[in-house]
Amino acid sequence: MSILLVTSSPRGAASHSTRIATELAQKLLAADPTNTLVVRDLVANPLPHIDNDYATGIYTPAESRTPRQAEVVGVSDAVLDELFAADTVILATGFINFNISSTLKSWVDHVARSGKTFAYGESGPKGLVTGKKVYIVLASGGIYSEGAAVQFDHAIPYLRSVLGFIGMTDIDVIRIEGVAKGPEAVTEALAKATAKVDAVVAASRDVAAAA
Repeated sequence: MSILLVTSSPRGAASHSTRIATELAQKLLAADPTNTLVVRDLVANPLPHIDNDYATGIYTPAESRTPRQAEVVGVSDAVLDELFAADTVILATGFINFNISSTLKSWVDHVARSGKTFAYGESGPKGLVTGKKVYIVLASGGIYSEGAAVQFDHAIPYLRSVLGFIGMTDIDVIRIEGVAKGPEAVTEALAKATAKVDAVVAASRDVAAAA
């Protein structure tokens, strides 16, 4: 199994989403010696925001692209190669202004490409990135999975929508919530997230054993 880990928090080593997502990736890796891991750190190596060269370059034949178009489309192609090669995708993000990080949004913009990850036919759009398991690891200062603040969570609905549009519908969410409420809340949130990680890894072992 090939695992793709995409991290995007600007908080570096202090990031709860990066910590839990990395823990999940490493435990899945250790559970099966045949597993492989590819890490894309969108903070250390941010993707360029899409611009005119990208928007025109993706619809221009390769031999006719300008050097700049070839460069930005090449970046997008590399990201797509990583995605298509993965069996399991782990996306980590902090909850920033009620949504995902801008670095992760750039990743989405590079992988959501007509003719590559989705196509339009007589029956409408069809996602082309299928057969993958996706885990979204989301850290937030408040509680957005339940209660009055649910309406402010645009991160998970957005990711479910856009990933589903390109064919990835098997999605689980691991939340690290309420970390702005103090050290005890952080400890509790991380413990709950780690417990879910362990449950995910145990289930993957069961599937592998039954195969």
